[in-house]
Amino acid sequence: MVRAGLTAERVTVAGAELADEVGLDQVTMSQVARRLGVKDASLYTHVRGLEDLRGRIALLAADEKTIRIAEATAGRAGKEALVAFANAWREYASRHPGRYMATQLPLTIDPELAANAPGPRRAVELTYGMLRGYGLAEPDLTDAVRLLRSTFHGFVALEAAGGFAHKRSPQRSWNRALDALHTLLEHWPPSHEGDSS
Repeated sequence: MVRAGLTAERVTVAGAELADEVGLDQVTMSQVARRLGVKDASLYTHVRGLEDLRGRIALLAADEKTIRIAEATAGRAGKEALVAFANAWREYASRHPGRYMATQLPLTIDPELAANAPGPRRAVELTYGMLRGYGLAEPDLTDAVRLLRSTFHGFVALEAAGGFAHKRSPQRSWNRALDALHTLLEHWPPSHEGDSS
């Protein structure tokens, strides 16, 4: 049994691995304890409960995904950056489905822990930085971020659920969607709003 050196980080990683294997909604504290070779009660020294664990998995995943996106987009701009960003997002969601789903949940975690986590903040910086390459400013930046997130998440969620039954390759549709997003971002319609709200 693996008892020595149990930490919040080890519990989180065990939960994340389990989430990728069985689905985030199927993870229980008992399963994580069995995976680590400890009694259930031992986990509560390191995490407050299942919701806390899910929040920690979300922060871990946000950090991992952001690192992959940063590496993929480094030194790129315009369409090249957009495609690299999108492909890194999709690849992470495909390889780590449970962790990825955790990043889509509202964070219910210790605010101090969330505030000190670099992943979510860096993700916002990377996304806005990539979109500034298209010359966008507020409120268009926020609208464009929401469009990209909706498109990427919608595609990977449908793909994971087997929602693309048509004979056309999902990869070809993905490539065309990125072409269309690039064209839209280059020709973003001007905002006629008087403020950024």
